[in-house]
Amino acid sequence: MSKYQSPSVSVNMGAAKGIAVAIVVLIIVGVVATASVKIVDSGHRGVLLHWNAVDLTQPPLDEGLHFVVPFQDEVVNIEVRTLKYANDARSASKDLQTVETTVTVNYHPDKEAVHRLYKNLGLDYENRVIQPAIEETVKQVTANYNAEELITKRPLVKADIESSIRDRLNQFDVVTEVISITDFEFSPLFAQAIESKVEAEQKALKAENDLRRIEVEARQREANAIGLANANIAEAKGEAEAIAIINKALAENPNYLDWLKTQAWDGKLPLVVGEGGTPFIQIPVTP
Repeated sequence: MSKYQSPSVSVNMGAAKGIAVAIVVLIIVGVVATASVKIVDSGHRGVLLHWNAVDLTQPPLDEGLHFVVPFQDEVVNIEVRTLKYANDARSASKDLQTVETTVTVNYHPDKEAVHRLYKNLGLDYENRVIQPAIEETVKQVTANYNAEELITKRPLVKADIESSIRDRLNQFDVVTEVISITDFEFSPLFAQAIESKVEAEQKALKAENDLRRIEVEARQREANAIGLANANIAEAKGEAEAIAIINKALAENPNYLDWLKTQAWDGKLPLVVGEGGTPFIQIPVTP
């Protein structure tokens, strides 16, 4: 091989080096451009990190495209849409009955404070905060009520649990939307005891209603008897008064009896008339 290369070969080598440099530059530009552009997904907020440290001086980044300092800054996406957490919590009532409660919490991170949430708890805040808050709250609240009150005062118990969970989670920049208590479940023996008690109360109530009905019917019969007796007394009293009036009239006027006969006579003379005129009315005869 010759020690000297032709000019054409030198030109080709220079062009190849130029192309290689251009490719490297394009790659570097692409990498830098990619590192300087961050996208926050829909339904999320972005937490800006400087050398992996949370920047609390700026609010969380909204959805969309953002430019950051390449290789220095990073953006962590945190979902702020409504999330759901359900947990079965076991506790004891005031009268030491074992209670299983299913609690469902709909929540979302505070959109304006996700950078603090990430700094203090990271992305696993559900297991670090929400689960313990539900378990501790259910234990504290159910311990204030006996087993029967957990059923009869369900709205009050639910309000206490909601208020306590809401206060706990708000301290960690987690906003609660809806808290649902699905059910209170007791041991089979206690559940059977409650069922027997309810059945006995229903029977007692039925017996009481029957007794009241019988009392009402008895009072009605008594009232009817008293009314009938009063009517008979009034009728007898009226008859007695009528007899007294007739006797008085007879005593004062002997002709009163003849007048009564005329009131009872139908105006027809009998076919057979005995001596002394009609058997009912003595008709006077003028001389």
